[in-house]
Amino acid sequence: MRRLRLSLLLCLALVVFHTSQARDASAEVKAMTFNIRFGSANDGKDAWPHRREMVLERVRVYNPDLLGLQEALQTQLDFVTAAFPQYSMIGTGREVKGDGEYSPLLYRHDRFDLIAAGTFWLSDTPEKPGSATWGNHNPRLCTWARLFDRQTGERISVYNTHWDHQSQPAREKGSQLIADHVASHKADPIVVMGDFNSGEENPALVPLTSVGLRDSFRDLHPESTDVGTFNGFGKHMGKSKIDTVFISKQWSVQEAAIDRTEQDGRFPSDHFPVTATLEYRAQ
Repeated sequence: MRRLRLSLLLCLALVVFHTSQARDASAEVKAMTFNIRFGSANDGKDAWPHRREMVLERVRVYNPDLLGLQEALQTQLDFVTAAFPQYSMIGTGREVKGDGEYSPLLYRHDRFDLIAAGTFWLSDTPEKPGSATWGNHNPRLCTWARLFDRQTGERISVYNTHWDHQSQPAREKGSQLIADHVASHKADPIVVMGDFNSGEENPALVPLTSVGLRDSFRDLHPESTDVGTFNGFGKHMGKSKIDTVFISKQWSVQEAAIDRTEQDGRFPSDHFPVTATLEYRAQ
């Protein structure tokens, strides 16, 4: 009888364990940030038509719930969204009339409901399309959304941005603007992803960390030194981690990676995509 009781307890423990594992898997949220290099660039053999299928493949393999793209032109977005009808897209071009490069957010509409969304420009006049007031030649913006996760009942806030590559004041002030917006949604689990054009020691990142955000990659790889995310199509490998998925305290990190996939020396973009598999922490 005692042996039977022990066997029953063991079976019950296994059922509880597997049920817990399944529940945890359903609560995972996969985020990907990916600068896909603007399609009108004169990149020769690395021009968009020659690598666009590789871009799709990286997205298809990781299958993110949340996807933030940078340097995307409308024609590129048309191509991506046609290939992945499971995503809804939020965003606009950075120029005055809504054209030019996007920093769009794509989310799985079979999982998330859209609560609110918007775009603000990284300038003294964030509601003015195409505005640039901090020394940056090109307008820079941030796309955001508040989403309801039907699988878990959580409400999350997600941001995607592309900071200036030249003006440090623009990076610092843009960071503070995003941090202020994040602070207004601090009760939500938050994801801020993008191409920040800032290495990990750049003070422009301080406003983000000051509102409690942390680099998801560093949660799992605190000592890693091979972290460059710019690859220059293999010609100018960067050493700085400038593409990041930042997260708030409500998340734990299950997996995090810099996807360095190449095909016979060919790269999907001049940046590596960065991924993070997240899980809600018990509140």
